[in-house]
Amino acid sequence: MVVKNIKQKSTTMKTLKMLMAPLLVLAMVVTTSAKVADDGKETERIEKSAGVIHDFGKMKESIPSQLFEQAQGIIIIPKMINAGLAVGGKRGKGVAMVKLPNGGWSDPVFVTFTGGSFGLQIGVQAVDLVLIFKHKYVLTKMQNGDFTIGGDVSVAAGPVGRSSTASTDYKLEAEVYSYSRSKGLFAGLTINGSNISVDKSAIANFYGSGTTSKELFEQSKNNSTAVVSLKTSLKALGR
Repeated sequence: MVVKNIKQKSTTMKTLKMLMAPLLVLAMVVTTSAKVADDGKETERIEKSAGVIHDFGKMKESIPSQLFEQAQGIIIIPKMINAGLAVGGKRGKGVAMVKLPNGGWSDPVFVTFTGGSFGLQIGVQAVDLVLIFKHKYVLTKMQNGDFTIGGDVSVAAGPVGRSSTASTDYKLEAEVYSYSRSKGLFAGLTINGSNISVDKSAIANFYGSGTTSKELFEQSKNNSTAVVSLKTSLKALGR
């Protein structure tokens, strides 16, 4: 009788293992798929940022090449939502990069842009936003925190036109110059009071847990197709 019970228990355990094996495999597949999906969102953000820079480069009214050559940092927010009904609001997700000592661009750091505005306005529009930084320390000191445009650093609507010269345009004391494109129109944009924060979850999804914005701002190691495309677009814009 004891032997029979032992055999029954053994058979039951084998059956449970057989039933659990597919479930474990399914769980691994679901987890892996979720990770791929998360990575996909970040990759798409980088690809859209590269598209914004590429499109800016084709426009006659684009960022002056001399200003871009002097720039030490950049933030790109593709399709920022600019909405308003008496009181407006802005929100978008993008990437931040700084120039390295060799003149190349660092790996992209994922950031979130939020801001508000007041005045008579109505409607919703998607705006491609680019912020040009005169000095990289504004971004590098952010690390995993945030800062306010117009509060922690000064901002001005950037001069427009490839042929603009430093003597007439760049003596302003602003630390950041802003540019936007909406429905094919290109212009400077006022964004005082807006907040830039590091998107730590996106960084972890794309680069791996434990990666910091400080590390990314100091390196150019990522060779994914999306990142290479973005850096290529930035290099082309500076010509």
